[in-house]
Amino acid sequence: MRDSPRDDFPIDYDLRQVTCPQGQVSAGWHGPYPTSSPTAAPLIVARFTKSQCHPCPARAQCTTSRASHRTVGLPPRELRVRTEQQTPEWKTRHAVRSGVEGTVNEFAHGHGMRHCRYRGQDNAHLQHVLTTIAINIERLSGLSPTAEARPPRRTTAFQTYLDQHDIPRPKSWRTLGT
Repeated sequence: MRDSPRDDFPIDYDLRQVTCPQGQVSAGWHGPYPTSSPTAAPLIVARFTKSQCHPCPARAQCTTSRASHRTVGLPPRELRVRTEQQTPEWKTRHAVRSGVEGTVNEFAHGHGMRHCRYRGQDNAHLQHVLTTIAINIERLSGLSPTAEARPPRRTTAFQTYLDQHDIPRPKSWRTLGT
């Protein structure tokens, strides 16, 4: 016989409890514990008591242990959210952000905007404004910001929308002049 899969046990991270398919609520919540493998994620263990598991009519479908009770290992909430981000529905919802995220990433990493050269809010604001103007001039000039050609990025959801509706879209500032 096989143990019931973990997905049959609804998890309530806020109350720190797990409910079994028969309606029993876990008696203990321990962890997260580090696992034996350095690459494996930490594990939270929810335990049910013997008094909950022994009289249960579905015990044979839930666990193969005859003398003990059921334990359920589950990932921390943060890791569970990360697995949800791999689903096609999540990717479709958040595809719209890719264009803006690319611009913010370029601003922060490509032009060093994580650290200000000046002290004071007025001076920092002036640096941001001047850097933004320089980026726009660079984009409009048609010059490639680096000597080596970069591979084209994947098409964003907005660019796909423009293509589907036959709306012309300007070339990326990175590919101008190549």
